[in-house]
This record gives sequence, C-alpha cells and structure tokens, in this order.
Amino acid sequence: MPRDIPPLAEVRRITEKKRDAWWTVMLVDPVATPLVRWIARYTRATPNQLTWGAFLVGLGSAACFAQGDWRWLLLGAVLYHVSFIFDCMDGKLARLTGTGSVFGAWLDFVFDRIRVLVCSVALMGGQYARTDDVLYLWLALAVASLDALRYIDSLEIFKIRHGMRKQIKARMRAARKAENQAELAFMEDLLRENPEADLETDRDTVAPLEPVAPREPVAALEATAALETTPAPVPAARRPAVVDLHQEFRRRFPWWVRCRNFLQRHRIRAHLISGIEFQMGVFIIGPAIDAVVATTVVSGVLLLVFELAIIYKLLLSTRDFTRTINSFETAEDRIPATASVNS
Repeated sequence: MPRDIPPLAEVRRITEKKRDAWWTVMLVDPVATPLVRWIARYTRATPNQLTWGAFLVGLGSAACFAQGDWRWLLLGAVLYHVSFIFDCMDGKLARLTGTGSVFGAWLDFVFDRIRVLVCSVALMGGQYARTDDVLYLWLALAVASLDALRYIDSLEIFKIRHGMRKQIKARMRAARKAENQAELAFMEDLLRENPEADLETDRDTVAPLEPVAPREPVAALEATAALETTPAPVPAARRPAVVDLHQEFRRRFPWWVRCRNFLQRHRIRAHLISGIEFQMGVFIIGPAIDAVVATTVVSGVLLLVFELAIIYKLLLSTRDFTRTINSFETAEDRIPATASVNS
C-alpha cells in the first residue's frame, strides 16, 4: 500500500537545498527529487541502501573506465552520473522520511572519497594502458590530491569560521549583560535563509537585516541607575544585532555581490567550481568527449582558482572579525571610565 507522501512541490521544498551546486540544480534535482518521492511512496528503501547503490554503480563506472576504449569511457561517464544521482537521493530521502543517521552521513562521506579515488585510478590507468603516456599516472595523483585538498581546506575553514563566530557570540553575551543589547545574528546566515535579499539594489529586502545600533555605555549606565528607583518597563521587541564577517569582501567586490544575488535566486551557490563540478569535469565530460587530459587540467585549474578565492575571502573575513572584537574591547574600556566619572 502506498505511503502518504506530500505532492511533488512540497517534496521539493523539503528535500532540495536552498543553495546547491549548479550541476545538481540543473542536471540532478529534476531527476532525483521525483525519484525520491516515488521511492518513499512505493518502497521501503532506506537512505543507507541508496548510499550503497551509489557506491556500487560508481564501482561499475570505474570498471568501464579501466577498459580505456572511448565507448567504455562513455558508458562509464553515464554510470558515474547515475551514481551521483543516487548519491544525492540518499540525503533527500533522509530529509523526506526523517530516517537520517550519523552513521549514514559517515558512510556517505567515506564512499564518496573511495569512489573518487577508485575512479581516478581506473580512468587514468586505463588511458595509460592504452597510450603508455606517464602523464596519466600524474593526473591520477593530481585528481586524488585535489579532492583530498578540497575537503581538508573546507574542514579547516569551517573550523576557523566556527571559532570566530563562537568568540563573537561570547563577547556579545557579555555585552548584553552589561548594556542590555539585542540578540546576535550573522549576516551570512540571514542571507542564506533569505536568498531573495539584495544588498545592492533592493533595500526593502535588506532592511530587516540591518544591524541594530548598540547602546552607548553612558545610556546603559543611566538606564541601570533608573532601574534602581523605578519599575522596570516592558522591553520592546528588538531585531537581532547583525555581525557581517564578509563586509570587506563585499566592499571590494560589489560586482560579485550582484552575481551572488542572481545565482541565489536560482538556488545556485556562488562557489561555481566546487568538488562536484570538478568530479563531473573529470569523470563525465572528459570521458564523454574523449578528452580526459584537457578536461582534467581545466577542471583542476578552475577548482584551485575558486579554492584560492575562498581562502582570500577568509583572509578578509578575519579582518572583519578583528575589527568586531576590537569594537567590543573599546566599548568595555569606555564603561569603567564612564562609571568612575559618574561616581
């Protein structure tokens, strides 16, 4: 008996990410989301089973790549895309049915890395066996290294950003106790939740995201003194104080902000060449057009360019972080001085 599953439009809302790689948005989601709805309605398949299916189809793709002949390369490219569709479906099924697990996330991550490694060895090994060109062996090493480098880099950047946000939240909590300030929010989170917001041209969508001006220390002390003699008034609703750790990047590259706004309206993330596009260039486009060397080199260079851009953006973000922390320290220095004058 079919299970009660929402209509396709609601399934899209539940399962599809608000921002995703352009390859996924254009070439995977239109197929994967209806399939996930059908699977959830008519089968008892689990996300982990789809993860295993993606892995096994990926191994089949590697077996085709190892043959070296163009017809086998084309079949391997098709199988790799099917494998990637299954790989996207496991997460969608988990979100739709609420059956996700920590182990499933680990399994998905490990199988993805193994699939890239095995397919890179098979693809370049098959071409080496066909041509005796040692360049393919170096390309196999380059593909595996770039994939690992991308994950290590993204993990470290995540840890640094998490650390910066944690420090700012701690300082804001202390400031709220001293000055009764509003709650804290980060601009990047607000923009992620509201992809229609346009920082450049549409002020109506940006207005709810503008930071609340912090109270001056004098005003905070006067309010504290007043509370000692008068009943506490009912506090008015406040919007969160917004910290923007990408302010300097937006100031230097306003044209990119406009590009980001356009892409996000179409559910495409600004990181146009990520690991997904890199894999698709190496394992789908290259084998399909029998141009493995050219597409691998181009995909690798583009991946490095975008990774360096992310590192540069992180550098500018650390400067915004330093200014934000310094602003807290300046405010804290002013409060004791003002208190001593009033006493």
